[in-house]
Amino acid sequence: MRILGIDYGDARVGIAVSDPLGLTAQGVKTVKNSGKKKLLEALREIIDEYSPEVIVIGLPKNMDGSEGFRAEATHKFVRQLKEIYSGRIELTDERLTTMGASRYLNTTNTRGQKRKAVIDTVSACLILESYLSKNS
Repeated sequence: MRILGIDYGDARVGIAVSDPLGLTAQGVKTVKNSGKKKLLEALREIIDEYSPEVIVIGLPKNMDGSEGFRAEATHKFVRQLKEIYSGRIELTDERLTTMGASRYLNTTNTRGQKRKAVIDTVSACLILESYLSKNS
């Protein structure tokens, strides 16, 4: 059973996938968000390749637990994703995920363009790992 993890952003979308047993998360790639059509085409290819039973998307919440404009953008993305994916989509709290990804990249001394290219994929891995640990 594969599970896909997504860190949705206005500029980039990080993708991670679980192993077939649903125990660990591996980064797949970061997709440039250059409009709905191109993004959904790229995601369709990934969905076709991995055939996930569930897609988990990080929901950015404010520190007080409320939802702001970023959460609304994520809800809109979920509605768009449903145009190409009929399986289960779950949202999970992603507070502090980007901060965790930044800390990880700091420890690996990843800087500059390379950092920009992988931070969203690392965030997607953290979102998926969090989901897997809660649901195992």
